[in-house]
Amino acid sequence: MTNDFYILQRFDKREFIKNDVLLTSEAIELLGITRARLHSLVKSGKITPCKKSGATSLFLRDDLIEKKKELESLRKKYRPYDY
Repeated sequence: MTNDFYILQRFDKREFIKNDVLLTSEAIELLGITRARLHSLVKSGKITPCKKSGATSLFLRDDLIEKKKELESLRKKYRPYDY
């Protein structure tokens, strides 16, 4: 039986947060969408923030990259004239 649980050291945690956790503004930039569209995706459950505090939400980079690929494929399908 393998143990898939890893204990991150303090330095590793800081690096993880620095590189893989994004603020709302960074998520908007990565996805190439507006703040209203991001809010709509969160409200509909299509994107789930890791943590929400007031107007600020934290998102995992990997989740956003997957959503970006999905959004790009939908844009190509429904708006082919943009490509």
